[in-house]
Amino acid sequence: MFRRPHLRGLTLLVALCGGLSPRPAEAFPYVVQRGETVAQLAERMYGRVELERLVVEANALEGRRGAAIVPGMRLELPAVGFHKALPGDTWKSIAQAHLGEPKRADVLAHYNDTHPWLPPAIGREVLLPYNLRYVASRGDTTESVAYRFLGRRDKAWVIASYNRLRRAKLLQGEVLLVPLVELSLTDAGRQAAVDAGALIRSQSRGRARETQREAAAALPRLVQAVRRGRYVDAVAQGAALLAEEGLTEPQLATVHRQLTEAYVALEERGAAATACAKWREFDPAAALDPIELSPKIIEVCLGRRQDTTTPSEPETRGVVGAPEEEEGP
Repeated sequence: MFRRPHLRGLTLLVALCGGLSPRPAEAFPYVVQRGETVAQLAERMYGRVELERLVVEANALEGRRGAAIVPGMRLELPAVGFHKALPGDTWKSIAQAHLGEPKRADVLAHYNDTHPWLPPAIGREVLLPYNLRYVASRGDTTESVAYRFLGRRDKAWVIASYNRLRRAKLLQGEVLLVPLVELSLTDAGRQAAVDAGALIRSQSRGRARETQREAAAALPRLVQAVRRGRYVDAVAQGAALLAEEGLTEPQLATVHRQLTEAYVALEERGAAATACAKWREFDPAAALDPIELSPKIIEVCLGRRQDTTTPSEPETRGVVGAPEEEEGP
């Protein structure tokens, strides 16, 4: 099942010469304890004994499967990483910075349930795969590797795209990177990472990704509550969303936009003005369109922003249809 030892030397040589990107920093070291096996480690760290083969691959343990590891042996345990999207980030720039190749943006975007031509929302927590190095055996294809590590043959395009391959058949000894994301750690695994000094930035920040996913499902309900005039419910839903840390800026803008309308309808002008200011802070391009917004909403938004303007110069920035400023003589 595993490759002959002499191929591992070839793996290292090709990796050094071929410019393969390093493994993510989120992988953490672990020192084997007395009586442990690879299978036991996989079960304890990941809750999935079948991930034994990944620990074997990541640590060049050909022929050491099962109880062959010994106390005191230092292993590398794979883990995924995360990146918080910043202004100006693209999938290509993130792939370049973390995966070593901008052309891996297609796979990166796919793993994050989006498309590479759509820029990641500011604040979005981007899932970064672990790069597993794999040395092809005789008869290997992109399909067989995809099935072995990704669980589906139709994921062969992931292997091909990630490694810039134009052929399905692999050469014996050819070194590939297999991007893996199904590597969630158990509580014991997270604690082992903390004990190793890794602090698991990826796993602690990974909670924001779940928060963002839950918010994406909850936001349509908030919008519907406002549209149907259930303003009290909308305020409760919006407050619950804002209580969660880790929302993206577009998500925060949507929440505050809906809260603005709800508060206006409830005659809570102060709360509405605050919500509108936050809405426009998180979405600077937001326009106060009189076709989309009621006069009361526009009045509240402009009234809040007039605090920093002179009475003779009411602010109209962002209002659709506002008169152009006259040029000087």
